[in-house]
Amino acid sequence: MRMLVVEDDPDLGPAIAAGLRKVGCAVDRAECLEEADLKASVNTYDCVIADRGLPDGDALALIKRWRTAGRALPVLVLTAWGTVDDRVSGFEHGADDYLVKPFAMAELTARVRALCRRGQAPRLPELAVGDLTLDLPSRRVRRAGVLLTLTAKEFAVLEALMLRAGEVLTRSELIESCWDEMSDPMSNVVDVVIGQLRRKLGPPDLITALRGVGYHIGGSA
Repeated sequence: MRMLVVEDDPDLGPAIAAGLRKVGCAVDRAECLEEADLKASVNTYDCVIADRGLPDGDALALIKRWRTAGRALPVLVLTAWGTVDDRVSGFEHGADDYLVKPFAMAELTARVRALCRRGQAPRLPELAVGDLTLDLPSRRVRRAGVLLTLTAKEFAVLEALMLRAGEVLTRSELIESCWDEMSDPMSNVVDVVIGQLRRKLGPPDLITALRGVGYHIGGSA
């Protein structure tokens, strides 16, 4: 999942991004409404987490503009403005969820995942390709019944491949889904993670590379 965190606090913004990355999310950051609007116009995000009191205005103004334009991008407002009137105003302007600071990172993560699920087709709780299984709720991966230890990035790439088993995912698609704006699209980050996954999954190899195109898992592609 790829997130946009809109927060101008120099300590809190990076902390939120780091917490989301720990659970496998790719995270971009913006510190004002203008930057957030620009990034949301050129990137595809699963969710936006936005503070209200930003240097160039209230995030609710941007959310309302997005809704008026027909954009259904899920938005969670994360703010210290926590009165009943503040929360009601947030929902009236198009926010999908509203969380008041101070907050627990575990709750923010759970709320973000719930918002992302609302905008997606229903997923099976478990994905399987051959003797490889990926349990989405517990984030556990097993090969022939043996529990494997994957990094958050390895899990994200494997999930992306298994969700579209039998299809070829280009390197660009994998970067768009599993990495953030800090990643160099010309680098070999995808190939490195795929190599790590292949070693951990063991033989026989389930991931197939199409030279110059991308990767697929399962099926004949």
